[in-house]
Amino acid sequence: MTRRQPPTVNEPTDPGAGLRVPVRHRARLREQGPVVAVVAVGGAVGASARYGAALLWPTAAGAFPWTTMWVNALGCFVIGVFMVVITDVWAAHRLVRPFFGTGVLGGFTTFSTYAVDIQRLVDGGRVRAGLVYLAVTLLVALAAVWLAVALARRVLAWRMR
Repeated sequence: MTRRQPPTVNEPTDPGAGLRVPVRHRARLREQGPVVAVVAVGGAVGASARYGAALLWPTAAGAFPWTTMWVNALGCFVIGVFMVVITDVWAAHRLVRPFFGTGVLGGFTTFSTYAVDIQRLVDGGRVRAGLVYLAVTLLVALAAVWLAVALARRVLAWRMR
C-alpha cells in the first residue's frame, strides 16, 4: 500500500487550521459539501414519509408486504415524472436533483426493506410468496417508471400544442 506524501512547501495549504490540508481538497469539499447536505436532508424527509406510510398501512408479521411494494411503485412513478420534468422542461438548480431525486425519493423508496421483506417471507416458510414479491415488486417498479415517463411526455406534448 502506498502512502500519500505530505504536501510540499510549494503546495498551498490551509494556514488557518494549522493543518497541512491542500487547498484543492478544500475546494472539492466546498463543491461537494452542499450536495451531501441536501441529499442527507432529502433522505431524512423521504425516509420519514416512508415510515409514515408504514404506520398508516402496517404489514402484519408474515403477511405480504403490500405497503413496501406500493411505496416503491409510487416512488418510482414520481422518479419517472421528475426526470422528465428536469430534463425536458425545467433547468433546475444543481442541488434540486440530489435533494429530490437522490435524497427524498431515494429515502422514500425502500429497496433495502424490500430485501428484508423477502428474507422474512423466506425465513417464515413462505418461499413462494417471497419469490412472487421479489418479481412483482421489480416489475411494478419498472412499469411505474416507464408509465410515468410516457405519461409525463404525453402531457408535455399535449400542453405544447
